[in-house]
Amino acid sequence: MNDLGPVAWPPAPIRTERLVLREPQARDRAAFIELLASPEVHTYLGGPRPRDELEREMPEVPERWPGSFVVDLDGAMIGQILLRRATEHHRPAAVGKVDLGYLFLPRAWGYGYAAEACAAALDWFEGVLPGEPVVLATQTANVGSMRLAAKLGFAEVERFRAWDADQWLGLRSPVPPSG
Repeated sequence: MNDLGPVAWPPAPIRTERLVLREPQARDRAAFIELLASPEVHTYLGGPRPRDELEREMPEVPERWPGSFVVDLDGAMIGQILLRRATEHHRPAAVGKVDLGYLFLPRAWGYGYAAEACAAALDWFEGVLPGEPVVLATQTANVGSMRLAAKLGFAEVERFRAWDADQWLGLRSPVPPSG
């Protein structure tokens, strides 16, 4: 995975009806550790990382690179949106495309925050790199993620087996220019 190319970073915070997507800050460190150490969050992602390891290794300002957005609700981090170019991927159809990833703290599940934040990030992405397709991969067992992918306009490209689980790869084609 590498950066998004010629994108000015960080962008101004992206505001939705309820959320702010912004660059990570030092105040987000504890929430990042909670997110990455959560067994619930990592059910379909190979399992959580050990909290003590994260405490030792997490920089003061975590995940500060182009494409990494903190999802902020009322001044507190509830999740992360990732847009990363897939320079290496298990599936040839995804190589070179931007991959959308997202993680949300369990207390933020079920309120539509992931859909709202991902839609805002995809709109931002379309504005800075128009015409670029985006891919999303998830386990087929992750019903919530499969529903979110459909809601965001991802269409199935293929199903495959990786990490001892059935996986789904979706593609969101660029929005055609109007007119």
